[in-house]
Amino acid sequence: MATALSGCVVGPDYTRPSVETPLAFKQGGTREDSAGYVAGKKNWRPAQPNDGAERGDWWRVFKDPALDRLIRLVDVDNQSLRQAVANYRQARALVESAQAALYPTVIGAPGITRSRALGNERTSVSLQGQASWELDLFGSVRRSIEAETALTQADAAQIGLVRLATQAEVATNYLSLRYADSLQKVLNENVENFKRTLAITENQYNAGVAARSDVITAQTQVQTVQAAAIAVGLTRAQFEHAIATLVGRPPSELSLPVAFLPQRPPAVPVGIPSALLERRPDVAQAERTVQSQSERIGVAVAAFYPTVTISASGGISGLTSAGLFSPVNQVWSVSAAGTEVLFDGGARSAAVQAARAAYDAAVAGYRQTVLTAFAEVENGLAGVRILARQQVAQDAALASARRAVEITLNEYRAGTQNFTTVVTAQSLALNNEVAALQVRLSRFTTAVALIRALGGGWDVRSLPGDGELKGPRLPIDAGQAVRPDE
Repeated sequence: MATALSGCVVGPDYTRPSVETPLAFKQGGTREDSAGYVAGKKNWRPAQPNDGAERGDWWRVFKDPALDRLIRLVDVDNQSLRQAVANYRQARALVESAQAALYPTVIGAPGITRSRALGNERTSVSLQGQASWELDLFGSVRRSIEAETALTQADAAQIGLVRLATQAEVATNYLSLRYADSLQKVLNENVENFKRTLAITENQYNAGVAARSDVITAQTQVQTVQAAAIAVGLTRAQFEHAIATLVGRPPSELSLPVAFLPQRPPAVPVGIPSALLERRPDVAQAERTVQSQSERIGVAVAAFYPTVTISASGGISGLTSAGLFSPVNQVWSVSAAGTEVLFDGGARSAAVQAARAAYDAAVAGYRQTVLTAFAEVENGLAGVRILARQQVAQDAALASARRAVEITLNEYRAGTQNFTTVVTAQSLALNNEVAALQVRLSRFTTAVALIRALGGGWDVRSLPGDGELKGPRLPIDAGQAVRPDE
């Protein structure tokens, strides 16, 4: 027993794989070597998985009560999120199952037999118990527990990932619905403007200073924009139905009132690149997967070492006529056995190679996830900056187009301009107005994408820690790892 309790753990100890992180994002944000950041770093501390951290309600920066209400419904009835939570509960149960292998297995086997032979009746009773304990001398079970714990933390990160993705999708669909409302308003206003132009052409035609074709062209303009305005209704309905699905409601139970897209999106603060590793649930999930695969190497290495099992049994077994608890009926046995595989055709070596390959694949996946995270933030920052400039230019173009419509329409009334020029100017103004609205939508959806790329207020410290996932430790758990080079 003393030998068992001083057992060791074979295989490599886990260390987080290194990743290359820039000092600052290319498109903006704080530099990690800046004087302000260095001065404030004195209060910095490494994130610990068992530290509680509240998630930020990032969508509140849009200051829209309707959006706030919808996104809060995600935690109530979104089925994808419920599935992720169920997977997490399953993973926690697997940790408990793996821990059970550290404990002895105890079996009770009571029995009673009544028999008759040669005219004699006898009653025999057996009240016996058996216990066996396979000692985890080389850490196979403990490595399995660590692997399952890391996978459980990865599933916890998956909950954050699904929640953030769903929230962002609700916000994007909601903003797109508001864009549809704004587009509907723009098209309806243009229908009224084109009707006034139609009235002008009819007056000019009745006065004999305009052709019949001008009236027909003006009518076509009105009808075309009316058809486009009707089509917007389908787009709005589809976004409304998508939102209902995301919040776990039948589409028939959700109706959103008409509201319009705001003029300017909120500002999104950006930190340093290295902080992104602690703020993205997908990065945390990939890193936890790496540890799980690292622990699997130890499980495969432990298969090269012998296993030792301690067994014991005892109890009462015999005829009741001699007294059930008499010494003659008392039985017991204690045994210890060890096994070692002498030849397996290379199966264990292949298992170690497979575990190492899975670990290398997980490391590559983790580093690729980090690179993707950096790229998504850079895309968001570039979009915020460039789209702001585009909106300024687009608004200027819209103002010029509206001025051109006003001038050409006055010239048409005066008889110094043909109607084709008026139609061209009005079409150009409408196209610029729709384009300006599309740029506004892009700015809002880009802000949502940037917030999502930055983690949306999630933090790796919200993951459950080892102490929360594991039960009480046995003395054998205190063994230190050996042969870290394996």
